[in-house]
Amino acid sequence: MRWVNKIAMSRVVEQRKTAIAREKNPGPQNYPSGRSWGQKLISTVLCCLAMAFSLGGCFSPELKDQVVFSVLSDPKTFNAVLSQESPNVFGYIYEGLIRENPLTGERTPALAESWEISPDNLTITFTLREGLRWSDGEPLTVDDVLFSYNDLYLNPKIPNNYRDGLKVGESQAEPKITKVGDRQVAFNIPEPFAPFLDTAQFPILPAHILRETVEKTDENGNPLFLSTWGTNTPPDQIVVNGPYKLARYVTSQRVIFSKNPYYWEKGPNGESLPYIPRVVWAIVESTDTSLLQFRSGSLDSLGVPPESFSLLKQEEERGNFVIYNGGPTYTSTYLTFNLNQGKRQGKPLVDPIKSRWFNNLNFRQAIAYGIDRERMVNNIYRGLGEKQNSFIPVQSPFFNPDVKVYSYDPEKAQALLKAGGFTYNNQQQLLDDQGNRVRFVLNTNAGNKVREALGTQIQEDLGKLGIQVDFSPISFGVLVDKLSNSLEWDAVVLGLTGGNDPHIPNVWYVKGNLHMFNQHPQAGAQPLEGQTVAPWEQNIANLALKASQIIPQQERSLVYDQMQMEVQEYLPFIYLVSPYSLSAVRNRFCGIEYSALGGRSGICLPLVFVTIHHWRRLILLGWGRSRGWGRHHNGGCLIFFDLIL
Repeated sequence: MRWVNKIAMSRVVEQRKTAIAREKNPGPQNYPSGRSWGQKLISTVLCCLAMAFSLGGCFSPELKDQVVFSVLSDPKTFNAVLSQESPNVFGYIYEGLIRENPLTGERTPALAESWEISPDNLTITFTLREGLRWSDGEPLTVDDVLFSYNDLYLNPKIPNNYRDGLKVGESQAEPKITKVGDRQVAFNIPEPFAPFLDTAQFPILPAHILRETVEKTDENGNPLFLSTWGTNTPPDQIVVNGPYKLARYVTSQRVIFSKNPYYWEKGPNGESLPYIPRVVWAIVESTDTSLLQFRSGSLDSLGVPPESFSLLKQEEERGNFVIYNGGPTYTSTYLTFNLNQGKRQGKPLVDPIKSRWFNNLNFRQAIAYGIDRERMVNNIYRGLGEKQNSFIPVQSPFFNPDVKVYSYDPEKAQALLKAGGFTYNNQQQLLDDQGNRVRFVLNTNAGNKVREALGTQIQEDLGKLGIQVDFSPISFGVLVDKLSNSLEWDAVVLGLTGGNDPHIPNVWYVKGNLHMFNQHPQAGAQPLEGQTVAPWEQNIANLALKASQIIPQQERSLVYDQMQMEVQEYLPFIYLVSPYSLSAVRNRFCGIEYSALGGRSGICLPLVFVTIHHWRRLILLGWGRSRGWGRHHNGGCLIFFDLIL
């Protein structure tokens, strides 16, 4: 399995070389092929939406013209703007102006056939394809684009997860979106902002169906849109523009998607797409049951957890399937300490004794050296993972392979603890400079077997350093409340989803709603007294902002290189392991290429087969499970990064 990291690293090198070459010879500012702003900036938002495309490839008659996947729960809504869940149906039924190539991360045309960037990088003008139609046969026009952005995503009366993604730079100004021709729409922003092109991946919704629901209000003055297209809506009333439309929904049983006859994309010989006319989501509320159903042949694919890999690997030939390995996932798993020194009504959020430890850099670095991540990879992940050393995935062209690495070194950990003023008593228990025993509570979300195992090992590893860790898994809801509301916690093991583009302001901006290691109060919460921002913390936030304002990828990468170095030096997060993205797929599908570029907030599918028609390849996207929290579901900025359950 160790070849995966080498492949990932080679991709990084090639991507950087390609980006640098393009910047030296940029060519005209018109990008019908999808190369644009920043040359090859990788998408930050809605990874699966970037490929609202056709299911395709070759399959045997025994497939009976359908593919069957499993999902763990029923859909919560059929309204793409209001969706707060993942996975959801919208990657099948909607497209945006552009999409993201799942193998290269490059932006390519979708509803827009091309786009042009102004020389000052403040205007992007998109040209729609001719003859676009909605699933009810009505024309899809520039007016639908204007409606989707101006009346839905930017409407303050419609809370949604997209709006913060449209806010630009330090000013957080919103774009002006205007019609400039029968097929042209212009997005104008007040300052250069590298990640902005990715917002063109947001779903376009039908104005002729939904405009009235925005203009009319209920008895409380809220737009009727907020109660439109719930899961009780007959599927044939959901008007879409993607490769599939909703055909049937049976609660707790299945969701069925059928081919959209008006979908715009054609195959290389002019044939109608998608090739596979029907997709079935079997609603299976247990991963153990999904495993049994896949082994029995009822499902066509399955995300493979580490504990099931050995069993399924032995059954590949008999079960007529192949397990695909996409390399490290785009998620991060980490340990973080509560560095918040604030108080509420005079009461410290964190015990001041513990707070001194957590804010001691020697202490955090000692913890990093004291955790045996190689043992985590081998024992918890069964060798199906890599040690993680950055918040940026190794597949990203912005990954810095030269970041500081904290290899397991108990002796170095002890030396750092002593340098930080800690000592040992006769029982080899660690004491601070005031004689207090070093002891803290470590939480994670109960029921996540991998995180529970990680917490148990951290407890064991740090015990060898004389530190008493009280490991206490708690319910996800209680944990979220601690992180976003009460702010009273010691340390947690959690994870975040991510992607190729490192712009994640909600994590790194000091007032970001996922700046959990020193979280500011959420809107409406009691204010804090005495909260401080460390110079290194502000410097990381400044670098994050600076990188977002740079367009050329080579220059932007240099800023992210520095930022990664700072994060690894000061350790607001101690990164642990990136598991491999593994999926098992029946052999009746052929030409498959597997990509780990999945698992994002917003539009994520349990498994997606995609044909990129110029290449005639079948691409398989890994399944990432995500769960938002806190202000994310009320318009927070988790479009970019999401806590995963």
